[in-house]
Amino acid sequence: MSNVVLRKLCITRGGNQVIRDLDLHIEPGEFLVLLGPSGCGKSTLLHSIAGLIDLADGTIEIGGRDMSYADPSERGIGMVFQSYALYPTMTVEKNMSFGLRISGAPKAEIGRRVQKAAEMLQLESLLDRKPAQLSGGQRQRVAIGRALVREAGVYLFDEPLSNLDAKLRAELRRELKLLHQTLGSTMIYVTHDQAEAMTLATRIVVMQGGRIQQIGTPAEVYEKPANRFVAGFLGSPSMNFVDGRLEGELDEVDSTKRRFSAGALALNLAPTCVAPPGAVTLAVRPEDIHLAADAPLHATVTLVEPMGNHQVVWLDCGGHQLASIVHDSRPLSVGQPVRFDIDVARVSMFDPTDGKRL
Repeated sequence: MSNVVLRKLCITRGGNQVIRDLDLHIEPGEFLVLLGPSGCGKSTLLHSIAGLIDLADGTIEIGGRDMSYADPSERGIGMVFQSYALYPTMTVEKNMSFGLRISGAPKAEIGRRVQKAAEMLQLESLLDRKPAQLSGGQRQRVAIGRALVREAGVYLFDEPLSNLDAKLRAELRRELKLLHQTLGSTMIYVTHDQAEAMTLATRIVVMQGGRIQQIGTPAEVYEKPANRFVAGFLGSPSMNFVDGRLEGELDEVDSTKRRFSAGALALNLAPTCVAPPGAVTLAVRPEDIHLAADAPLHATVTLVEPMGNHQVVWLDCGGHQLASIVHDSRPLSVGQPVRFDIDVARVSMFDPTDGKRL
């Protein structure tokens, strides 16, 4: 396994600066996920690490060696792309071993590596088949196996599951996590799918506009988003945002002196809220809004989305639209008045001007 260090990275495409002064340190054996919307620069960043895109400025170190301008073949990486890119006339075994054969690796070593990768990916019985005889999930396993046989220090994944259906994505996501646990290799994974990021990553890098918005464990990024963009990007349904005012000075003994007001939605805040008085944006996750008959806040149900093991219930509280996750099958209908409460210990506050966490 190898570490990867990016310093002051700048990448320009078509006269536009896609990545600006980016710094990132990836630890050996880490599963780092680059997460963000389309066009945020995450795939460009991954391709620059692979050596497929030239740098405008900055350095890339892999395993302690400067690889900023090294050829892709010299970087000690294995890469899996979004498309399978398999040779249709070659068998699974030939596809997996192609790079090793081109590099002149000994036949016995090629056989050992292919067999080892095939066992890890459950491909032993498919080695003699051609891509046309495989399912989409099996083809992606072959593409992953082709990278694994390199026994590289770093593995790069560019949205490898996006072409698969939901069931296959879930299966391969689990297999990738088990694969990382088995190999202990450094893996850098690009996705716009927050479920993949949350389940796979040891750390998540959230990107927007070619810049890093936040780096942290899945729990850190989800529970304490650094800004409104991160808060809104993670979570399904998204975080609820309400613009209002924060009143009262911080008092660690009497939390009732800290109060958020936004018309019909008013809350006494927990002592842990350290935001200064004034205009703020309150943010709360849907799972932290609880419906109860004796709760202090009033709302009207505007939409109910059954999700199998839970319901997403949309509420109107004095014009504020809020999503709540209800983990039971209680009957709820549009127009029904309900009462609810918010777990004030888990709310976030953001500056309404720049969106930064307060």
